[in-house]
Amino acid sequence: MLSISRRILAEIYAHGLRDRPLEACGYLAGRDRLVCRYYPLTNVDKSPEHFTLDPAEQFAAVRSARQYGCNILAVAHTHPASPARPSPEDIRLAYDPDILYVIYSLLEPPTVKAFSIRRGQAVAAELNIEE
Repeated sequence: MLSISRRILAEIYAHGLRDRPLEACGYLAGRDRLVCRYYPLTNVDKSPEHFTLDPAEQFAAVRSARQYGCNILAVAHTHPASPARPSPEDIRLAYDPDILYVIYSLLEPPTVKAFSIRRGQAVAAELNIEE
């Protein structure tokens, strides 16, 4: 399970709107499965269908999270024109089986879901949205 505030979800959504029609991406950092920070990162692929995180920004986000006593808990990204579920490309490119993947669909109505992706299989994870 991952707990996330509406404020942080609003940050992801706003990032998605700014980057649309491309996928927006970033890291979610926190402690004990409670997200406390969103790190918006650059989608170096500049694609509406997949993303690659900027390596220099990744390292900076990890360093910053550690300074706050946090760990990277999830990779977040938007789907500008598809539902909040992992695409075959998302599954193929999932690099860390111990991290969650949060997908925010910008379709109406906007929806957000979390997944664990291991050995080519995506499994829905509980996402607790807090005020």
